[in-house]
This record gives sequence, structure tokens and C-alpha cells, in this order.
Amino acid sequence: MWNAEITSSWLAGFTVCLSLIISIGAQNVYVLRQAVRGEHTRACVAWCVGSDALLIGAGVAGMAQLLSSRPDVAYWCGWGGVLFLLGYGLFALHRMAFAQNALVLAEGDAVAPRSVLAVLGALAVITLLNPHVYLDTVVLIGSIGARQAGELKWFFVVGAACASLVWFCLLSAAAQRLRPLFAKPVAWRVLDGITGVMMLVLAWWVWQGLVA
Repeated sequence: MWNAEITSSWLAGFTVCLSLIISIGAQNVYVLRQAVRGEHTRACVAWCVGSDALLIGAGVAGMAQLLSSRPDVAYWCGWGGVLFLLGYGLFALHRMAFAQNALVLAEGDAVAPRSVLAVLGALAVITLLNPHVYLDTVVLIGSIGARQAGELKWFFVVGAACASLVWFCLLSAAAQRLRPLFAKPVAWRVLDGITGVMMLVLAWWVWQGLVA
């Protein structure tokens, strides 16, 4: 039976997750780009929601405590994340500065559509090699959910998954309305510039935590 305790746990998961994922991250930018292109948007949303639920569930089940007890694992994962974020950011800035307008529009308008496996493969790399994703889902949200009593922790996970679903559906719907704006190369260049700077800032932030 659904009761007040279950509702409280569900709302806790929903609000905590929603407050953390509403930010311009690599995953959000990728989904935004795919939604503007109209290319496998539903598959991208399904991946994001599913991966969020699995990672948060792993954190609730004890992954956060494992990472805390094995600082060497967290350390080398952090360096891998720094390299990923640095490369991703530099690639985005290079595309912003040097890509020809025709190539920018070709990418935005999906002149050469990719298969759903190619799209999800790239999204999986962006998701699973980004340390910020683990910090939000496994460590922060997972550790909060782990404090829920008994089976209530899994209603917390369900609430978090619902928040992820709401956010990515709203993001994809908003992106589709922005298609006229992205008919111009300058809009894609601005998006790439924002992405590149954001990735470099995240790389610096992760690096600072490693050398501190």
C-alpha cells in the first residue's frame, strides 16, 4: 500500500535528482543536439533515464561507500575523467572555431543520419566516462537515498528516475522548438563554445580535487 512514508521517499528522490540534473552538462548538451537534429531522441531519453536509475540504484546499494573505502579507484577514475573532459572540450572549441559553415549545418541538420547504435554508443561514452555523472548519481544522490529506511530507499530511486524522465522529456521538447534557431551556423557555434568552455571548467574542477 502506498502511504505517507513512501510518498516522502519518492518526493525526496524526485526533488534531489531534479535539483542536480538541471544544469548544462555534457549529457544534456548531447541530448539537446540530438533533439534539434530530430535523430533518435526517444532512444537518447530512454538511455539517460535508464542510466540515471541504474547509477543511483548502485549508489543506494553501496557503491558510494565502496568508492569512499577505495580512494585509489576513485583517484584513477578521476584522472580518466579529466582526460575525457579535456578532450571533449577542446574538440568542441576546435569545431566552433574551424569547422566550415556547411559542415556545421550538415551536423545540425543530420544530412548523414547515424544509426541508433552509433548515437547511443556516443552517448554511453559521454555518460560513463564523465566523473561528474558519478558524483551526482552514485555519490551524492546515492548516498542520500541510502539513508532511507528499508525498502523506502527503492522508492527514492523511483522518484529520482521520474525526475530524470521529466527533465529529459522537457529538454527534448524545448530543443525541438528551437530548430528554426539552429538553422543558422552561428547557433551551433555558440552551443559548441558553451560546451567547450563548460567541459574545460569541469576538467579543471576535477583536477583541483585530485591534486589538493
